[in-house]
Amino acid sequence: MFLFLQELLRSKFGPLNVFRYVSFRVLAATATALLITLVVYPWFIRRLHRLRLGQPVRPDGPAQHKAKEGTPTMGGALGILAVLISTLLWGNLTNVLVWLVLFFTVGFAAVGLVDDLRKVREQNSRGLPGALRLGIEFVIAGLGIGMFFLLFRESVEFELYLSVPFMRWDIYGIWLPPVLYALFAMVLIVGTSNAVNLTDGLDGLAIGPVIIASGTFLILAYLTNVQLGGFDLTSHLLLPQVVGANELAVVCAAMVGSGIGFLWYNAHPALVFMGDTGALGFGAALGAIAVFTKSELLSAIILGVFLLEAISVIAQRYSFKYVGRRVFLMAPLHHHFEKLGWPETRIVVRFWIISIMLALLALSTLKLR
Repeated sequence: MFLFLQELLRSKFGPLNVFRYVSFRVLAATATALLITLVVYPWFIRRLHRLRLGQPVRPDGPAQHKAKEGTPTMGGALGILAVLISTLLWGNLTNVLVWLVLFFTVGFAAVGLVDDLRKVREQNSRGLPGALRLGIEFVIAGLGIGMFFLLFRESVEFELYLSVPFMRWDIYGIWLPPVLYALFAMVLIVGTSNAVNLTDGLDGLAIGPVIIASGTFLILAYLTNVQLGGFDLTSHLLLPQVVGANELAVVCAAMVGSGIGFLWYNAHPALVFMGDTGALGFGAALGAIAVFTKSELLSAIILGVFLLEAISVIAQRYSFKYVGRRVFLMAPLHHHFEKLGWPETRIVVRFWIISIMLALLALSTLKLR
């Protein structure tokens, strides 16, 4: 919105020209989302208490989690709202990629909201049947990706290849047929969304890596179109270019600000939980940004903590089903360490440290290729 106002009024008020720069709007989006969450969450938490929207705890979980029962859930709804407001204020509203990321974010958050409400109503941790929820998520992902392919792909010069980390995309990129690429993109978005949801099991555990991953994607998105005094930095770094992808840096910035504000109240002992509403919404946004910045395979590094959590659940399920033995004491992976006796805060901080290390490794690919 402010970018639109700048276009209308810049001839009358020169300082508004600062709104043209993505770098300024990145800072503004971060501050706006942070301010919204820090100020509004106390009221929002009280409201969740009054509505008795407390988190049910899975009966087979660690014993210490019984104390968490009744803590307000669906707190991620305000985090998602802060991202939307901040992006609408500071983003380029003529940019189709921004709207598509918001579509995935809101769509998956809506699925999570229904899931959370069912858990609260039935007072169990099951929520929607897994197959039904996955089916709805793939429909939303299919609608978004299908709309992008049919209407917008050519206008943003989006190439159907996968850029291999530490390799030059223009030489070693893996080209995929349109249908196969679309399916891959859908799986990436749905998979990332659910991986974040699986990670959201301890106070601050999921939102920390979400903030770190969002910050990493912010840098990658911003660098997709950078000119410094006539010097094409994007080409110098051998980065794939997608027209308008640099505007996704504003969305990432809003996620960073919103995530930090949420963490203020979600840090141990948590005053509010993210719930499936926030986890699915933030996860879908990260998956979509990975696609539109051509970081599909690199996202396996950036989102490595979420990937490990998802793999631990898959390995546990199929190992028990076909071999009759469990790989971990309990899945997802963070519960395994709880069963080993690790304090909750130690697990959370170490997962954050791993996320930071993976982010630095991913950013090193900007020059190591």
